[in-house]
Amino acid sequence: MQRNKFTTMRSLKVLDRCKGAQVYALHTTGGGGGDVGDKLYHQLQDHLSVNPVRPISMHNYQSSNVPLAYVNETLLPYGLPVSDLLEPQIESCLKFVDFIGTLADLYRRIENCPQFEKTGMYLEQCAIFKGLSDPKLFRRTLRAARQHTVDVHSKVVLAAWLRYERREDELRGTNSMNCCGRNIECPKATLVPGYNPEFIYDPCVCSKNPRGESVDDYSIEDVECSTSDEYRDMSFCIGDNEIRCIRYCIASLSTPFRTMLYGGFRESRKEKINFTQNGISIECMKAAELYSRIRRVDSFDPRIILELLTFSNRFCCDDLKSACDSYLASLVNDVENALLLIEYGLEENAYLLVAACLQVFLRELPNSMHSPNVMKYFCSPEAKERLALVGHASFLLYFFLSQIAMEEDMKANTTVMLLERLADCATESWQKQLAYHQLGVAMYERKEYKDAQNWFEEAYESGHIYSKVGIARTKCKRGHKYSAYKMINSLISEYKPVGWMHQERSLYCDGKEKMSDLEMATELDPTLCFPYKYRAVLLLETNKIGAAISEISKIISFKVSPDCLELRAWISIAMEDYERALRDVRALLTLEPNYMMFHGKMHCDHLVELLRPFVQQWSQADCWMQLYDRWSSVDDLGSLAVVHHMLANDPGKSLLWFRQSLLLLRLNCQKAAMRSLRLARNHSTSDHERLVYEGWILYDTGHCEEALAKAEESISIQRSFEAFFLKAYALADTSLDQESSAYVIQLLLDALRCPSDGLRKGQALNNLGSVYVDCEKLDLAADCYMNALNIKHTRAHQGLARVFHLKNQRKAAYDEMTKLIEKARNNASAYEKRSEYSDRDMAKSDLAMATQLDPLRTYPYRYRAAVGPEHEVSAFAVLMDDHKENEAIAELTRALAFKPDLQLLHLRAAFHDSMGDYASTVRDCEAALCLEPNHADTLELYNKVRELVKEQ
Repeated sequence: MQRNKFTTMRSLKVLDRCKGAQVYALHTTGGGGGDVGDKLYHQLQDHLSVNPVRPISMHNYQSSNVPLAYVNETLLPYGLPVSDLLEPQIESCLKFVDFIGTLADLYRRIENCPQFEKTGMYLEQCAIFKGLSDPKLFRRTLRAARQHTVDVHSKVVLAAWLRYERREDELRGTNSMNCCGRNIECPKATLVPGYNPEFIYDPCVCSKNPRGESVDDYSIEDVECSTSDEYRDMSFCIGDNEIRCIRYCIASLSTPFRTMLYGGFRESRKEKINFTQNGISIECMKAAELYSRIRRVDSFDPRIILELLTFSNRFCCDDLKSACDSYLASLVNDVENALLLIEYGLEENAYLLVAACLQVFLRELPNSMHSPNVMKYFCSPEAKERLALVGHASFLLYFFLSQIAMEEDMKANTTVMLLERLADCATESWQKQLAYHQLGVAMYERKEYKDAQNWFEEAYESGHIYSKVGIARTKCKRGHKYSAYKMINSLISEYKPVGWMHQERSLYCDGKEKMSDLEMATELDPTLCFPYKYRAVLLLETNKIGAAISEISKIISFKVSPDCLELRAWISIAMEDYERALRDVRALLTLEPNYMMFHGKMHCDHLVELLRPFVQQWSQADCWMQLYDRWSSVDDLGSLAVVHHMLANDPGKSLLWFRQSLLLLRLNCQKAAMRSLRLARNHSTSDHERLVYEGWILYDTGHCEEALAKAEESISIQRSFEAFFLKAYALADTSLDQESSAYVIQLLLDALRCPSDGLRKGQALNNLGSVYVDCEKLDLAADCYMNALNIKHTRAHQGLARVFHLKNQRKAAYDEMTKLIEKARNNASAYEKRSEYSDRDMAKSDLAMATQLDPLRTYPYRYRAAVGPEHEVSAFAVLMDDHKENEAIAELTRALAFKPDLQLLHLRAAFHDSMGDYASTVRDCEAALCLEPNHADTLELYNKVRELVKEQ
């Protein structure tokens, strides 16, 4: 049957990244020493089947002689949370009332702008994508900006920013000037001006000549000897020293020298010219004479080259200055050199030298942010002016610096000064909106409300509607609550309401009106944390502790954040459920290791120590069994807490850091996951293991080919499960044609022959089954899924259901998904997938439950908007049977209000097209292409509709 262009709505991800957790190496299949591992694994499995590990009431472990008042004073020294003290953070990114329209407009402008101006457009796109939850969009746009740069300054900043996104500063044994092997981030390639977008991903000169050997060494002595004195027809005298020169060679250095030596000046008739009073050393003049003949400076002492730089400025020797500038720039390789040379560069207006020094400072971020000797070149107005004189003060530079400063410390003086310089460099409307708004946020965090209000007003006047939130908040803080209410109320009246508007208005009203606004905020945008937090604390204040836990758990189930975990732990302590509290605090610490609880008054690590006496103590073996139990029940947060416990006992175990990173990825906590992955790499004890972790870092930051190379290098050292698995996963992500599918199967089989534990084996079997299904080898796929289930990989029920469905065993498929729903703690995806194997009414019920559990899942919205007979999705048989196009569009619009998604936009565009609303079709296509410029189906629809519009 021909594949419909909308079948991607129902497609399963081919490979599970295996975002699980592994603790010990249990050899469940094949490989050396496998019998011992099998025996240990089966002993554990038997133990678990006879003695299933379940949460034990911690009241049993609380000492009977410890008074409850003492417990509360110890664990809750700052009391309980108070609803009146809660308020949502003012977001520091750009936010829009019509985000889809903003994306569409940006795409049009990017497509229509000249090639040399695309970097600026992509930078604006970076600023917009910074507010989205998917960091891959931001990194992809940052690479596009780097690809289209022309000037050295922009190349230096963007290459450093791309490096910062991988946080390679946290990798042990790496140098900030290390090259990734591609032009896009190469520190040498960035210092070469010019526009070459097609070569940006090519191997750089470092990879071709890694040791930096000179290919054309020469001897100064040979050159000096090659020029006979008979050609030297003049001299420069400095004191008693005479430097013989060739007149026309010196004259060729610059127009002033040409005029002096061949013009109407008396020097043109002299054989000897006195240069004693010009402040030029003998060595410098000799070097200038030699340069006039050989046109090179790379064999001179750096001190002499610095003198030559001054000489070239004084006598306007452009070529000499360029040579000195370029060579000195090549010498800058660390912060010490950069701090020494940047002053010369600034004084002598040496563009490349200053660029090279800036490059070192920027590639050392965030560490260099804490160096006063470095930051003095950026923070003050005078510093910015000095950089501007050399061509190195830009909005791009201060955008990069200020973003890192805000991440480090929003309230710091350095942050405020960098944001002020950002505002100084802002010229375009979006730049002013961003700079002024972020200054407002910084001042608000510092409790400088008057200044904050002024900056928010500047941002609003520049066109940033969301900054009205800041104006209202500062007005309220300064005692004008009703004025703040009226301001947000007018915003809701003037524009189409979105969730954050109602959330903000709730701060300035009370009682039923407040609760109504919070309910509306959740309805319009279920991803907003504050409404859940406020309702939970309100329930706690009325002694409805169980309901409070249930309320805050609603958002934690699909959006894990430190503040929500903190609140649930806080409430759990109040209800004396210390085990749940400890679990949440441990999970929180994996997200933010330095998080401070109770309004920033207690470090989480300290709270863990306070809670430990009130819970059952686990050995590493106990942790292993707990992990198996939580893994089999698809309890990702619980698994994360167990792994954190194990790391507390064995912090040097790279395997545990790696498993923690995979769990965090499953919970969509990508920043924390990457930090754990870097720690795994730092704690690796062998080269082959380190290469695997470096490969995952590269893969997760969009460098798939480099990740494959790391996997192959690791395998060449030692065959291991993780190396084969990485290679299979990265290869499957690039292409899955018949030939590559066969290779992926072989790689996964190789992985399964290597030692590993049951959890990872289950994931590999699950992935192998997925590839077999795509190759239509259903019996082999079923065997893989059954083997995965035998070792408690519960998610394999989903793959087995898919096999039954393809064999036309719909009831068996439905039953498999029901088993997954019953076993899984996090089961929104299970409800979603079961809907594919049930009748229409049951499907709608399952999808309603999936949306309730996880509103961020987009398939239910697409299904409800576009379901036809037999669940086949089509642009022309979607709710068309009842002519309910408007209802379908409304369903999609509801989700797009809080989750701009490619598939949702494409489907809504198809609806608009079927209704003849071509303007809306074009808008949705453009917004979708802004998110993914190469999406083939959207490009096809976009081009078709544009042709229709032209014809009309």
